[in-house]
Amino acid sequence: MLGHSKIFNSSTSYTRLISWGIVSPSMRAQILQTRFAIRRSKPGLGYGLFATNAIPAGEFVLEYKGRHVPTETADKLKTKYLFEIDSSWTIDGSTRANTARYVNHSCAPNCEADVRDGKVLIFANREIEAGEELTIDYGEEYFKEFIEPHGCKCDRCKHPRLAFWRRS
Repeated sequence: MLGHSKIFNSSTSYTRLISWGIVSPSMRAQILQTRFAIRRSKPGLGYGLFATNAIPAGEFVLEYKGRHVPTETADKLKTKYLFEIDSSWTIDGSTRANTARYVNHSCAPNCEADVRDGKVLIFANREIEAGEELTIDYGEEYFKEFIEPHGCKCDRCKHPRLAFWRRS
């Protein structure tokens, strides 16, 4: 995982307030609307989450939110917005209030998910430019079960010169 020593500083105080749950839901929505845009992604992917401003490497981006359900129960849910935080608990992020549900998969992601104290926090693992789509690696199990059968649509796998980087 990334070292996140520079995450919470004066320039990112609003992200600190969001991550600590200090801001009201309406203020959280206003902050998220100014940092991100939800719009159509690449063909075959539906919607994606795009940065409206540059995001420095290592900065907290947003939290994957939802109700905590036992992993055994989550396996029976008919939703694709599940994030397993450990063998006992999974976050059902299917609510539209979970802005992070629009973060798509990439084999060369610009963000990284970090599980801390039952929360899934997403950080920039490199500098992200304004207008760039936010992506994480969904992990080997999800990739093999849901992405690989239909073909990965990320830039790394679709670009002919980068094809050698595909997962084996």
